[in-house]
Amino acid sequence: MLPCAEAVTYGSACQGFRLWEPSGQRVGLEVSKHQEDAMQLLTLSPRRLVGVVALACAVALTTVTACAATGSPAKPAASTAAASTAAAASTPECATSGLVVWMDTVGRAYAGGVSYTLKFTNLSGHACTLYGYPGVWAVTLSGGSIGGPVIGGTIRPTTVTLANGATATATLQIDDPANFGTACYLPGQAPAPGKPGTLPTAAGLHVIPPNPRSWTYKVIPFPFKACYSYGPVYLHVTPVQE
Repeated sequence: MLPCAEAVTYGSACQGFRLWEPSGQRVGLEVSKHQEDAMQLLTLSPRRLVGVVALACAVALTTVTACAATGSPAKPAASTAAASTAAAASTPECATSGLVVWMDTVGRAYAGGVSYTLKFTNLSGHACTLYGYPGVWAVTLSGGSIGGPVIGGTIRPTTVTLANGATATATLQIDDPANFGTACYLPGQAPAPGKPGTLPTAAGLHVIPPNPRSWTYKVIPFPFKACYSYGPVYLHVTPVQE
């Protein structure tokens, strides 16, 4: 691509052209073609000299206009990314009070358990962010905990920005407590020959949205077979995602 030309003026007269590379670096100054041409211009009559200068300025201005239209540098990607990061940083974290926490109770069976989709709907009236793994554990009808809490995985979380009315999701896996031998059964009610054991029935789930500054929870009513003991890890969850 050829360099762009810029008219160089002194007062109201065009003195020559300044050359610029497409990258924006100035590469030099050419004065009215060359020095010898400039000397020839001095021999022209005043009327012809004015005409030549006007023509040179018109060409320069046309070239500058074309360069501005075709050679304008695009906004760097880094600036766009920085603007997006700044916008995300200015968006507040989602308060639990502004979220509806619910679950799709139609599960997807896998070998040894069932998975469900947890959902977090933003009804705060403004955009907010979620980041990380939700806290989940089984509860009794009176609100007491049953067994241990959910265990997250190794998936790297990403920040989810929720517009008002938007929903983020996470996958909850509930392993069959019977897979842990007698550890999950109620005391004295483990299975025996000719006698089935009894597992505790949870009344629902306590769910803490992934907001590190607010450890408040919502309750999802959902009866299921839980694990009585704290040790066995039978609940698993993924980070929130859009």
